[in-house]
Amino acid sequence: MKNWVKSGSPWIWLTAGSVAVSLLALIGILLLLAGQGMRYFWPSPVYQFELNQNGAGPVTVIGELYQQQSISRRQLAEAGVTPPGEAQSVERYLIKVGNREREGQDFRTLLASDIRSQSTPRSLLVLERDSHGTAYGYLAGLLEDGQPLTGRNLGQALQQRLPQIAALSRQAHDIQFRDMARINQQFDALRLREKRLQRDDKLDARAQDAIKAERLELQRQYQLLSERLAGLNRDRQRDALLLRDMHGQTLTIPLSQVRDAWYPNAMNTTEKLAHWGEQVKKFLTESPREANTEGGVFPAIFGTVLMVILMSIVVMPFGVIAAVYLHEYAGNNLLTRVIRIAVVNLAGVPSIVYGVFGLGFFVYMIGGTLDQLFYPESLPNPTFGTPGVLWAALTLALLTLPVVIVATEEGLSRIPTSLRQGSMALGASRAETLWRIVLPMAAPAMMTGLILAVARAAGETAPLMLVGVVKSVPVLPVDEIFPYLHLERKFMHLSFQIYDMAFQSPSVEAARPLVFATAFLLVTIVVSLNLAAMGIRHSLRERYRAWSQ
Repeated sequence: MKNWVKSGSPWIWLTAGSVAVSLLALIGILLLLAGQGMRYFWPSPVYQFELNQNGAGPVTVIGELYQQQSISRRQLAEAGVTPPGEAQSVERYLIKVGNREREGQDFRTLLASDIRSQSTPRSLLVLERDSHGTAYGYLAGLLEDGQPLTGRNLGQALQQRLPQIAALSRQAHDIQFRDMARINQQFDALRLREKRLQRDDKLDARAQDAIKAERLELQRQYQLLSERLAGLNRDRQRDALLLRDMHGQTLTIPLSQVRDAWYPNAMNTTEKLAHWGEQVKKFLTESPREANTEGGVFPAIFGTVLMVILMSIVVMPFGVIAAVYLHEYAGNNLLTRVIRIAVVNLAGVPSIVYGVFGLGFFVYMIGGTLDQLFYPESLPNPTFGTPGVLWAALTLALLTLPVVIVATEEGLSRIPTSLRQGSMALGASRAETLWRIVLPMAAPAMMTGLILAVARAAGETAPLMLVGVVKSVPVLPVDEIFPYLHLERKFMHLSFQIYDMAFQSPSVEAARPLVFATAFLLVTIVVSLNLAAMGIRHSLRERYRAWSQ
């Protein structure tokens, strides 16, 4: 036994076991997130429950079965409910009834003892809407300019008209958020130019006439776009559908509010798979709706990736330069040791402290100074003196800087001194040795630091809440308006999206599947970025492996 311990085999087995447990834990987390999140997009069956008549409330409930759990008789008695019979436990169902504008809430609980019968009629229709959540019911008719459509398959006619209205909606969206936004930006630029000329006492009659002519032309273009937008909106509002809900009442729903419609109880497996894929696509490409409880997460994906890229561009040069100076040029004195201790201690500072520092230094001090120097005509409305994606990237770069410095310095320390001496013995200067020998061999360590920095930055939430991230944004930081990349704009982030849906959502039950789906997406993005960086690191390591032998 002693010989076995001395041989080192226990430590090998212990290390292998730890790695195996870690991998299993990671796989378990991914499976949990994927299972709980991806099922949200599957077309679940819609039930029609017939209730025992007890004198109050509807006798019919229509909706999806979200959760089923067993409740003890004592718990029900403590809640003031006395179930019939002598059973010690009763099944309780959480039903998503939708139709929020009439029901007031998305979910309703039912006891198994309250249900007389349940069925899954094939004609039950599910509507995904822009507002008021999901709608359930039976298709009772279609209206065109207020007149009912007759003599045709209503379900088929509905599926034909939805893509047409979606195309009109996209045109209206492009006009409103692209063309009209561009003109509004030109209006604002014209206003600032006029203000700047007035401040410099250069606003003469000629300049006033030129500004007036430009403003009139912009007003003419804006009026044309407004008329076109109004026409598209009229065309969008022409059609509507009649939906009979669980109360037997008929609701009139404009098709412009309907994003999708399907009959889940009538779908086969192939149709359900196609529908699932389409819903996942919408989740990845659309913007959120209904206070982030519905819709997609594309702005959050875009903001996360953009911020990580900007952070990487900033942190890598500064981290590498600092590490090179500390290891290659700075002497082993008291100042160097203090700096190393400070760098290590910075890695343990709570992230919210970095957020407070970023708000005070980057936003108020640097951003406010930039506004005073370059955008005085915009004041008191700040341009850079407000949280934005640039300050968020700089704050996270400062947060992850110690990781990059430590990783790079560790890589530099592993390079044999003989290589440096051999290079300088052949006539190379210290700078040439550093550039052509040392840094290429330390590139894998640099990539390791970048991997750790990206993984931490992508998952941070607290500092971003202070320096740029918001619940919702009307436009992305990148668009077709000059200068195309707007670093002063606020942005959305996947980690904050998860926090907002989990704790700030008006309907926690409705948002719960999206929390898992968004978390799985965030983990997937982080893993993908890390795998890409690890691939680059492996390639660099193989390229320079022979140099160290």
